[in-house]
Amino acid sequence: MSDRIYNVLFLCTGNSARSILADALLNKQGSGRFRAFSAGSFPKGEVHPMAIELLRSLRFDTEGLRSKSWDEFAAPDAPEIDFIFTVCDDAAGETCPIWPGHPMTAHWGIEDPAKVEGAGQREAFQQALNYLHNRISLFLNLPIDSIDRMTLQNRLCEIGGQSGASQAAKETA
Repeated sequence: MSDRIYNVLFLCTGNSARSILADALLNKQGSGRFRAFSAGSFPKGEVHPMAIELLRSLRFDTEGLRSKSWDEFAAPDAPEIDFIFTVCDDAAGETCPIWPGHPMTAHWGIEDPAKVEGAGQREAFQQALNYLHNRISLFLNLPIDSIDRMTLQNRLCEIGGQSGASQAAKETA
């Protein structure tokens, strides 16, 4: 196994909910092997309060989580990204910046919990977190250092079709 730390970028349009949850999850579960980031094509400028509340209730570190543009990761001084996962269907269909280093990409679409208002909102965020947890666990168990690029790409796409996938993600898996 390599001592290399892989950089992973989770993309969503608003970068306020799903991509933030994924960022926190991978940074906790993949600590030492992976470094996660999140960004959006049209960031809302703030993290959804329910995302922060849920993460804190589960003892995740929320320090430094912020809604930011994907342009930060296309800049010359940005960390080189190894993997990019879109977690919303809108971001998957957008024209992305040119990413240095040719990272591997896959669509892991999940319904937006921020669209749920009222009594069911926390449950929607918890469900999104659970789906992301399952996908990230599958990702963490891939033998990244020992399989060829095409096989790895296929596995990344298959992960996106797991339970909880949005309709667009099911169609691309």
